[in-house]
Amino acid sequence: MARITVLGGTGYAGGHIVQEAAARGHQVTSVSRSLPDQPVEGVTYRQADALDPAYATAAVADADVVIEALSPRGALTGRIGEVIGELAVAAQAAGVRLGVIGGAGSLLVAPGGPRLFDTPEFPAEYKPESLELGAVLDELRESPEALDWFYVSPAAGFGAYAPGERTGTFRLGDDVLLTDDEGRSDLSGADLAIAILDEVENPTHRRARFTAAY
Repeated sequence: MARITVLGGTGYAGGHIVQEAAARGHQVTSVSRSLPDQPVEGVTYRQADALDPAYATAAVADADVVIEALSPRGALTGRIGEVIGELAVAAQAAGVRLGVIGGAGSLLVAPGGPRLFDTPEFPAEYKPESLELGAVLDELRESPEALDWFYVSPAAGFGAYAPGERTGTFRLGDDVLLTDDEGRSDLSGADLAIAILDEVENPTHRRARFTAAY
């Protein structure tokens, strides 16, 4: 059993991660701005502001793994890199593994590039957020070797607008976008959570990014 803290644990991705971790018998703490209407049994819920100076230190306390699933929107627009940077420093000092849920925008559309957010088809309204999360990955790759981290880029069609179902069957990749025979790149929230908890329980992507899709 691991002590897992999920930041943004009441959001779409974070909520699924909390549910999966609790179902597997881990000791789970969810940290978010608000409490859920339907808490998961056995999960400890805490309210906190990610921009609070004490946030990072409190997040890594009493944890083996901290999974960052915050949305870089609202008050966190343009500041998610700052928040994750502070988390990385705190996690390294505490010897805690840090997992970051990023976006698909920085994935390569084919080996050698370009990145998805550099293609003409990429929606302009999502580009600032994708660039910000891509910069986070770059910073993690330049971080000290003592920091144990992993970064997850879900499928391009991942989101609350396409919840899908829990299948337990999906593919894993590294830096290249995964698509099916029809060019689609999808993944349900439940299956993303499976991929992440599998990584927590059996680490195979240390200091690396991976992606998951059908």
